[in-house]
Amino acid sequence: MRIFILALEGVFDTGLATMFDSLSMANALAQATGIAAEPFDISVVGVRPEVRTALGMQVPVRAIGDAAAPDWIILPALNHMNAEALVPVLGRDDVIDAMAALRRWHRGGARVAAACTGTFVLAESGLLDGHAATTTWWLSALFRQRYPRVHLDAHRIVVPSGNALTAGAALSHLDLALSLIRSSNPELATLVAKYLVYDTRLSQSVYAISDHIAHADPLVERFDRWVREHLGTAISLDTVADALATSKRTLTRRLNAVFGKTPVEYIQDLRVERAVHLLKTSKLTVDRIAEQVGYADGVTLRTLLRRRIGKGIRELRS
Repeated sequence: MRIFILALEGVFDTGLATMFDSLSMANALAQATGIAAEPFDISVVGVRPEVRTALGMQVPVRAIGDAAAPDWIILPALNHMNAEALVPVLGRDDVIDAMAALRRWHRGGARVAAACTGTFVLAESGLLDGHAATTTWWLSALFRQRYPRVHLDAHRIVVPSGNALTAGAALSHLDLALSLIRSSNPELATLVAKYLVYDTRLSQSVYAISDHIAHADPLVERFDRWVREHLGTAISLDTVADALATSKRTLTRRLNAVFGKTPVEYIQDLRVERAVHLLKTSKLTVDRIAEQVGYADGVTLRTLLRRRIGKGIRELRS
């Protein structure tokens, strides 16, 4: 299986190394154990003759030239933590050239993959239009606003869709690599995960800081703060809209733009988030916790917790 790892200036060191090391380990373990798996022929390529990582290390890249399309092109993250730093990079000359190469290879039959902020380069190229995808959780609002043609599911760590494969934040580069290895041989992916002492992650949701994402919109930030302050009470959308001096329609539209959720869904998520925290950090019963997060009894809370666990398992199996 021919794989190009496309390294751009400022590539996230850990992301690049993780992809290369994981796939190389898969080759070595397959050979050592006799597991029947197609080997990974890995090349680190670049659109410029010299590429440096975010930490300043020079990457030995192969010039892409007119190279024929590989089976997969992988885009590790660019090491930019916020929108102010990331968005200008998407208009950089080498990134524009990289997107042209991605489209050319894709037309030649290559499949595309990216993790963390690398997903923005894929989305910017148009290759994710009409597909489901994930991205790094703290930039999900920006991604959703910038790429409305992409069906974003920022809860998931890895999302396969058509000829594209995307992964979430930072260390999800490992999840992306294991997904590629699994497509070659599931037994080999399991073995690599054991050698890397990898723990299965069901979702990005358990890591996401929702009030951090809410900063993308002042009204949504105020909504988030108000709901958190009143989480133990019965909350109606009319009450929240009046308190924030806005309309239910505006609130619904803005929540959908930032989180892809309705206000009711978001309130429910905050209640479950608080309940999970209390289950981990206190000795309160489920019924008592249910009261503290705004539910009349523990039945509803237990149902929601089971539903969340079940969803996480289904996402893992997909």
